[in-house]
Amino acid sequence: MKYFFVFLTLFTVLVFGQNAYAAKQVKVTPQDTLQCAAFSTYVGTLTPNFGEHPSKELINTLLDQLIKKTPFRCIMTYGVLNGLDAIFSAAEARHIKVIAILWLDNDTNINSQSIEKGIEVAKAFPKTIIKLSCGSEVRTRHGNIYDGEISRCIDSLHKAGVTQPITTIDTWWEWCNRSLECQQTSFASKVDWIGANIFPWWENEYSGIHSCIPAEKAADFHIARLEDLHRIYPNKEVVMTEFGWPSGPENGTSTNLKTGQRCGVASKSNQKLVIESTFKQLAKKKWSGTVFEAFSENWKPAEEGPFGSYWGLCQGTAPYTCVNQLKVAR
Repeated sequence: MKYFFVFLTLFTVLVFGQNAYAAKQVKVTPQDTLQCAAFSTYVGTLTPNFGEHPSKELINTLLDQLIKKTPFRCIMTYGVLNGLDAIFSAAEARHIKVIAILWLDNDTNINSQSIEKGIEVAKAFPKTIIKLSCGSEVRTRHGNIYDGEISRCIDSLHKAGVTQPITTIDTWWEWCNRSLECQQTSFASKVDWIGANIFPWWENEYSGIHSCIPAEKAADFHIARLEDLHRIYPNKEVVMTEFGWPSGPENGTSTNLKTGQRCGVASKSNQKLVIESTFKQLAKKKWSGTVFEAFSENWKPAEEGPFGSYWGLCQGTAPYTCVNQLKVAR
């Protein structure tokens, strides 16, 4: 989620050719406003990079804890391989709705497996899986190198008769075509909805543009970026697919690499403030959002530094300690 900020000092507008197989652009009116939580099952000692993968028992436990200790009945999942497809039947049994990401990266063979399995689960759980995404932050990680893989995924799902709305999730910066003026990307005509990740916390560390956004201003920043996207993509539903704030290390802060400012403070109170104030503003506009994340992932500090394992609403191991009395406006 943080990788795109290395691009924030670029001011060149990138213009891409429209794909010949572009899907018809239609007005999308969401049936319901969604309040979801990002749901990764790589908790405790598990990591997606090697070793064991989450068991069905762990998936069931995490979903039960989500229901018991948080107000969320909608989740966003990351991948459909390595047994993660068990999430969908478990979610359906608990009446939890799912935004399902088919994970795409630099291995085309694995991408093909993800696409095939994605088609399978989308058709098997049409009432549970309500939206799909071909990848998450693929452009953020790789630039435009794998645009063809994203298009292949979208086209394959459409040709297979998948009925759920399809997108490719990325940061607001990528959906603005890496332009401060915010312009459409080449995927505008291919996707059914826009899924945008927005993180003031990482702006505070990496951006020379939006370099100082305290917790009290995070919700305003979220809404401002979403308003840009609504303006640029007027015929699409726009969903904030990730937002959040770390709960620790308590009172920890990072220095902006370009300005030297220190504006973001990690704390339990700030995390709760950002989540509640953002959902409150989203509710006023009847927009959907997904908080990052349901359960903290201990493997993340290796890639994101000391704050990486503090994004979860719930921390530790079973039975988990979760944000107390979190209020989510609907």
